[in-house]
Amino acid sequence: MEQTTIVAFCLFLFYITTCPQVHSAISSDHRHRLGQGQHHHDRSVKLFVFGDSYADTGNSGKVATGSWKAPYGITFPGKPAGRFSDGRVLTDYIASFLGIRSPVPYKWRKSVKKSKLVNGINFAYGGTGVFQTLISAPNMTTQIDFFQQLLEEKLYTKSDLDSSIALISLAGNDYAAYFLKTGNQSPGKDLAAVTTSIVNQLVVNIKRINDLGVRKIGVTAIEPMGCLPGVTSIFTSYQNCSESLNSASRFHNQILHQKVEELKNVTTTKSTFVILDLYNAFLSAIQQQKLHQGNSTTLENPLKPCCVGVSSEYSCGSVDERSGAAKYTVCSNPERSMFWDKVHPSQNGWRAVYSAIKSSLHQLVI
Repeated sequence: MEQTTIVAFCLFLFYITTCPQVHSAISSDHRHRLGQGQHHHDRSVKLFVFGDSYADTGNSGKVATGSWKAPYGITFPGKPAGRFSDGRVLTDYIASFLGIRSPVPYKWRKSVKKSKLVNGINFAYGGTGVFQTLISAPNMTTQIDFFQQLLEEKLYTKSDLDSSIALISLAGNDYAAYFLKTGNQSPGKDLAAVTTSIVNQLVVNIKRINDLGVRKIGVTAIEPMGCLPGVTSIFTSYQNCSESLNSASRFHNQILHQKVEELKNVTTTKSTFVILDLYNAFLSAIQQQKLHQGNSTTLENPLKPCCVGVSSEYSCGSVDERSGAAKYTVCSNPERSMFWDKVHPSQNGWRAVYSAIKSSLHQLVI
């Protein structure tokens, strides 16, 4: 795990620096149907989302994060709307699969008509984790507290929960925060304990959501952290993934599988727990683009982000404090990229990842 602290520092910065046109964004999103691969499920289904920037669709603060700044949202909805991408993210694609509109962000629940909440609520906040990270935003436990409060307010009934699905997508920020806090140059000896702690709490939270009445829960495995552009830019100029960090991701996912299986064995209600394999979905999407890249001059290097700062001191969305001039560049074909910035997939990247996990999603609608 050489230079892990430096890598984690970069990862963490990019996780949190990329967040009111919200009514416009919501209405545009509601008018749109992704269509491709849509599962025509009972429209009474509701999607409740708990997570970080991979799932956030507008909860994160406008000042603290860049997802509310240009060029975020350039592909969809055409302007910044709180997604950490140029367009749609994982939440949007899973909602489309279910045949519903993307759930309204929790932050905006009181700003829309109650009828808009029929598809569920998105509690995900960019930069957050299973535990508290280094930013002041609701971690997973607090997100579930928000959910429980809405249930106590009778916003959703038992019948609603019977037909609902929970999406859980977070953990990356927990690792970034750990390495950044410790400053340990050789953290490998502690990594097993840290991973076990993160996964154990994650499973406790999954059980709590299940106990609140949600019987179908999809939880994402962690992505190959060594393939994120924030890492590949340091070691190989975007050419190759870091095997040491990918090994850490695989270990997390191994423990996650074990603990979820244990949860299945002790759960007395009729429930479904599905692990959505982002690790292999990311690798598959990257590999497919590499193969196509050899036959095309228009495809982007899959490990290189579409949007980058003009120098190391800037990132996607940065502007000159005095003149307001953009201090970033955007690739010529965002719709052909895998990554939007140094941590987050582009809309095209998320579409490819969604395609890879779609077969697992069917288990949630049986």
